[in-house]
Amino acid sequence: MSEENVTGAEALDQEWANLLSPPRRAVLRRGGVVAALAATAWSGAAAAQQAGAGAAAAAAGQGGAVGAGAGKARAAPVGKSPWGYATDKAPTPRPASVRPGEQALPAKPRAYTDIESYHAHIYFDEDSYQKAAQIRKWAAERFSIELGDWNLEPRGPHVTPSFYFGFNNDLLPVIVPWLQLNSLGLTILIHPNTEDPRADHLYYALWVNRSQPVNAYAMKKPGPDEPKVEQIFINTRPSVKLES
Repeated sequence: MSEENVTGAEALDQEWANLLSPPRRAVLRRGGVVAALAATAWSGAAAAQQAGAGAAAAAAGQGGAVGAGAGKARAAPVGKSPWGYATDKAPTPRPASVRPGEQALPAKPRAYTDIESYHAHIYFDEDSYQKAAQIRKWAAERFSIELGDWNLEPRGPHVTPSFYFGFNNDLLPVIVPWLQLNSLGLTILIHPNTEDPRADHLYYALWVNRSQPVNAYAMKKPGPDEPKVEQIFINTRPSVKLES
């Protein structure tokens, strides 16, 4: 047993000896044992409380020092804002219409025959690419379509990985409900192909499930040497009868 433990044991023995000394025994005989024990317990609790108060004060002092250091302000950067210092007073400009040439309300509806074909863009990510692969396989097996490559990074106006297939108007009544029932929960953009690709993607679009941003605002109409409407060239050979 260490010297410290011996000292502690001796102190405890002495305390009990004092408690059971002739004067204390007289107190105990008069029913004061509870009071005597309580007095002993109180003296230990008071010592512990004083020790805890000292530790708390030390911790508070350290915390105050840390807080004082954390509250120091950082030096402001030297330089000027590239936007100037009156941006709150700049006028609010009106952005260009997503439909060029239609700044005013049209006098009559646009002819539906302006649509020459459609694109279906199927969006996916690293957690859902297997679903996209299943839809791609099913579509190629069942429809005469133009199936594009995998786009594993944003491409054109599409901001997430995707693949697309193009199809002619005669398949629209079949492919739209087919994609609705076989989307596997993926986001799908279906848009027509007209002479205005920007409006095709932003204004004339259909969505299966959730919509998502399409960065088509800067798209322009085809140039003078380009086809007015994107062409569809069938590259699949259906081999499975469509379920009905």
